[in-house]
Amino acid sequence: MDNAKQAPTTIDEYIAQFPDDVQERLQTMRATIHAAAPDATEAIAYGMPTFRFNGNLVHFGAFKSHIGFYPTPNGLDEFKARLAVYKGAKGSVQFPFDQPLPLELVTDIVKFRLAENSQKKKKK
Repeated sequence: MDNAKQAPTTIDEYIAQFPDDVQERLQTMRATIHAAAPDATEAIAYGMPTFRFNGNLVHFGAFKSHIGFYPTPNGLDEFKARLAVYKGAKGSVQFPFDQPLPLELVTDIVKFRLAENSQKKKKK
């Protein structure tokens, strides 16, 4: 019998594997992204919750001490000044558990990415 943990196939399954306080943050991120991009679809990609609209829109996930948010390098470059207070790398930013989630910033980034992906579709 294989006791290996099954990789989540839905965002609900992904969120359910975390403690309640982390689940709450993940659900808040999910709801914020969904409100900003209501026509985006949910998926699991790269092992993380993903929203898609004309391709990958944004990814997010829980880690030991933060929520990781992955809006692509373009999504971060556009908001560099507002993101300066957070750790990050190319294409990612970390929102620490000991700080409130910057939901307005997340909304603005998602809307930016939505516009970017909408333009990609028009060019095809």
